[in-house]
Amino acid sequence: MPEYVIEREVPGAGNLTEDEIREVSLRSLAVLKEVSYVTDEKIYCVYFANDEEKVREHARRAGLPANRVSAVRRLLNPEKI
Repeated sequence: MPEYVIEREVPGAGNLTEDEIREVSLRSLAVLKEVSYVTDEKIYCVYFANDEEKVREHARRAGLPANRVSAVRRLLNPEKI
């Protein structure tokens, strides 16, 4: 299944409390499983979906931004170099 990285612009994301991060994650997980990374101003999520439109549908249903959706073409794993 294709893998996508979603960039979500969330001002102050790095300052969200554990409860606020949990709330965002639970809303997203209620729609589709993901892995998320939080930086100061953005949240990056990794999804497995059949196509980009499914990713965008997930964002709409979860009430979360999906400012950029990028298909993963290759994973660089330093353990396999």
